[in-house]
Amino acid sequence: MPSQPTVDEPTGAVRQWLRGRARMPLLRTLRHDRIGIAGAVIVATIIGAAALAPWLAPYDPTAMSSHRLAAPGGIFPLGSDEAGRDLLSRVLYGARTSIQVSVVVVTLASLIGVTLGLLAGFYRGVLDGVIMRIMDMIFAFPTLLLALAVVAALGPDTRNLIIALTVVFVPSFARVTRGAVLSISKEPYVEAARSAGLRDRRIILKYILPNSMAPIAVQFTISLAYAILVEASLGYLGLGVPPPAPSWGSMLSTGKAFMEISVWPSLVPGICIMITVLGFNLLGDALRDSLDPRLRSRVMR
Repeated sequence: MPSQPTVDEPTGAVRQWLRGRARMPLLRTLRHDRIGIAGAVIVATIIGAAALAPWLAPYDPTAMSSHRLAAPGGIFPLGSDEAGRDLLSRVLYGARTSIQVSVVVVTLASLIGVTLGLLAGFYRGVLDGVIMRIMDMIFAFPTLLLALAVVAALGPDTRNLIIALTVVFVPSFARVTRGAVLSISKEPYVEAARSAGLRDRRIILKYILPNSMAPIAVQFTISLAYAILVEASLGYLGLGVPPPAPSWGSMLSTGKAFMEISVWPSLVPGICIMITVLGFNLLGDALRDSLDPRLRSRVMR
């Protein structure tokens, strides 16, 4: 008798999908998307500037001088703030703060949210109901209001800021993952794996999770942009990273009192926030278009 194919062997539509993926890798698709390239360049520039802040910053970001509210030029390329601190140095270190906090927050939120979404979508039933009702309760609160409540209850420091933002971003990853799992669980190769008697853990790690990575990757990128925006908002309200550490949000907050004298202490960090959020959003949109077969053909034209 001819040997039966094992569950691990891709057959039919799965094999054809794998061949298509091999012929069109993600980087090749992104290369044809000018908006995606622009977003990737912006993100790479911001991350590079944050990583190299100790070498790129001309001054100590907390060092004060007598040149208060100086205009751009001279010894201060982007001007100085109300305490005579160099704005270029402060926005570079502020980028370091925002990127570090956002990456840690979104990474933790994705680990927790993806795990909950996998459990809810795979097992369904009572477990699904309990997990998703908790996620709905968190979603019922406005994002900034919930983050404010958590930070105000725990106290304004970096650790509590990370905890607050993680709580805020977990539900989005859980819902995105659950939706993907519900769709993938109906695929023939998953049913074949169940019929072959594979353990749930192996099915989830080998078949469900890898095929759910596309929407999770897009959600991760977009959440980074939103996390930077929320972190800046909390910093603006005085509940972000505590001073004297530079933060884009706190720079905006302190600079608003001197707008009639000099706009640069508020304008410089505001532009940095805008460009960074724009870059992550453009990159997220490009990833979505590249990973969605229905939109990929438009990008390649």
